[in-house]
Amino acid sequence: MLRGLYVITDEKLTPYEKGKIYELTEKALSGGARIVQLRDKGTPDEALLPIALGLKTICKDFGALLIVNDRLELAKSANADGLHIGRDDISPEIARKELPNKIIGLSCYGDIERAKWAESLGIDYVAFGSFFPSPTKPESKIVSKDIIRKAKETLKIPICAIGGITLERAEELIALGVDMIAVISDIWLAEDIEERARGYLRLFEKYRSLRT
Repeated sequence: MLRGLYVITDEKLTPYEKGKIYELTEKALSGGARIVQLRDKGTPDEALLPIALGLKTICKDFGALLIVNDRLELAKSANADGLHIGRDDISPEIARKELPNKIIGLSCYGDIERAKWAESLGIDYVAFGSFFPSPTKPESKIVSKDIIRKAKETLKIPICAIGGITLERAEELIALGVDMIAVISDIWLAEDIEERARGYLRLFEKYRSLRT
C-alpha cells in the first residue's frame, strides 16, 4: 500500500472554503494518488478535525490512505491511517507507542543513519529530500540523489522522495527505486489535476513492469 503518488495538502493551494479541498483531493485520487497527507502548521486541531474526517471518508472511498502531518491527537481523533513526523515534531518512539497499529512516517532529509534508526524503531516508511528547490519549503537543503541508492541497499522499509518534484523530474527518482513520490505544487497547480496524477501513476507502472 505504501507505494505510488503521495499528495500533500496546503492551506493556500487546497483551501478549506466551500469544500474546495475535497474537490481537489477527489481529482488527485481519481487520477491514481494512493496517499493523502493533511498538512497544516497553523490551524487549531478542533478546526481541522472536520476537514480530516472529510478527507478520511474520501480516501476510504478510493481505497487510499490518509496521513496526518505532525499532529498526534488529530490523527487519533480522525482515526487517520497514520502520522508523518519531522525533526521538530514528537519523537518516533512516542508516535509508535501512541499509534501502535497505524502507519508512521519519518522525515530523514539526507540522513541515512536517521533512516536506519527509524527502521529499528518500527517506523513504516522514511522520506528523503528536498531533491530539488521546493516552492513550498524554499529553505530546504538540497539532498543528493545518491541517498536513494544507499537507502535501497540498506533499508527494508519503503522510501518516499519529496521536495520540488514535478512529473518531469519524477522519472529519475522512480527509476532509482523510490516507492513513493510526495508532491504538493505540481499536483494542485496543474490545469488538469486528475491527468497530472495519472502521469505519475504511469511512471510507477512503467518501472514496476521493468523490474518484474
